[in-house]
Amino acid sequence: MPPQPPGAVPDNFAVVAVATSAGGIHGLITLLGGLDAELPVPVLVVQHLDPRHRTVLAEILDRRANLAVKLAEQDETAQAGTVYIAPPDRHLLVGPGGTLSLSRSELVHFLRPSADLLFESVAGAYGPRAIAVVLTGTGNDGAMGVDAVKSRGGTVIAQDPQSAEFRGMPEAAVGTGAVDFVLPLEEIPAVIRGLVEIKKQ
Repeated sequence: MPPQPPGAVPDNFAVVAVATSAGGIHGLITLLGGLDAELPVPVLVVQHLDPRHRTVLAEILDRRANLAVKLAEQDETAQAGTVYIAPPDRHLLVGPGGTLSLSRSELVHFLRPSADLLFESVAGAYGPRAIAVVLTGTGNDGAMGVDAVKSRGGTVIAQDPQSAEFRGMPEAAVGTGAVDFVLPLEEIPAVIRGLVEIKKQ
């Protein structure tokens, strides 16, 4: 195989970023429950949470998923087969090399964490190696972000709004024209597995 030219990226996916809001706990249980512990990429999750309360979301999902699930921490490096949840009232961002950062910067669409900021950071850090997923939720958080992922050559998946408990977020994502796959929730894990495994061969 010829050497990669400077700046080239290997032809495989390197991260899955997921955004969800209302109805999202069921959505995340279904999505993560369909992924294997050997998933060769990390999963970064923004779930809109009440900032006034400590969350037990990571513990709930960790019991129901095959992957390890934890709240993201400042400056840790995202590892394959692990799910990182944005803590309440913190934006979750990822930089070169998969280094995670948490920010209290201003709210985006009245939200912190913001799916748009996560997706935009994933697009910047991973380019065509990023997969962005938008699940059930109200509002339009994530729509600008999926545009960013798509413009950098990444792949975008949205839950079929007809099958979503709350249609706002997936409908807004689909409305951008940047979505590659519009699928019922139950079909999304198999597509993610197929993408990361096919590209690895």
